Amino acid sequence: MAQAIQSDVKWWAGGRSPFNMSYGKAMMWYFLMSDAFTFGAFLISYGTIRFSSNFWPDPNYVFNAFPFMGHANLPLAFVSLMTFILIISSVTMVLAVHAGHKMDKKGVEKYLLLTILGGAAFLGCQAWEWTHMLTGEYITLLNDGSLGLITTTTTGNPYGPTATPEAIAAALQLSSHEQLVSMVNLIAHETHQNLDVAAMSHADLINTVKNTAGLHVNHVGPSLFGGLFFGITGFHGFHVFSGLVINIIMFIKTRLGHFEQRGHYEMIEKAGLYWHFVDLVWVFVFLCFYLI
Repeated sequence: MAQAIQSDVKWWAGGRSPFNMSYGKAMMWYFLMSDAFTFGAFLISYGTIRFSSNFWPDPNYVFNAFPFMGHANLPLAFVSLMTFILIISSVTMVLAVHAGHKMDKKGVEKYLLLTILGGAAFLGCQAWEWTHMLTGEYITLLNDGSLGLITTTTTGNPYGPTATPEAIAAALQLSSHEQLVSMVNLIAHETHQNLDVAAMSHADLINTVKNTAGLHVNHVGPSLFGGLFFGITGFHGFHVFSGLVINIIMFIKTRLGHFEQRGHYEMIEKAGLYWHFVDLVWVFVFLCFYLI
């Protein structure tokens, strides 16, 4: 006859079967697994749409800007910095959990604060990247055959195939005077030239655009790029923000001595699991959007 289950055994107290961990930690793992399925579905959808499209934006062109560096061509430099910041914040989170295991209140406070600063820095970098992409103007070969300025949105973006010099020359002839003025103003701003645009004739405007060294013109790209990029990176950014709020709460509770009163810092470990998950997801987002 099977041995009767002891009613006084605290199965969810940790250290025993069925999960050899506390109830709270097991539920965190369940949540992270379900969240991994959500991110997995998003990234699989992205891959399916991308590789079924005729063309897709080149990451080396899309992500080549860097704050305070003007218009220097630095492919993937800024997102590499963002990734480095997030990885370092994961290291400091590990140190905070380790300090909690040793009941080192000061150590937990120090490393949690560093983790919070890393998370805030990452969100600040993402805000700059979004602002740059949403408000930046790019000379683009429009669907009507003319040249014009376009910004990155969820309905259109300038990241289609690179236009040939012949296509650019033909499009210039179809561009209106207003379109040419806006393009030359953008060129003057980007190249730091003092051009008297108002005094230029239509032919002068055409020649200025045509003779601009390093002029990069793309066809209008797939609208789904914007929706997928802002949707998935925004969803991940929301997770970083949530983790930041959780870490701030953990920092406050540590300062108030709540975990010292409980006799353990398991809550820090649970927060650490979430933060490491957010960092791991970013590796896949980085791979899909920025590297491939």
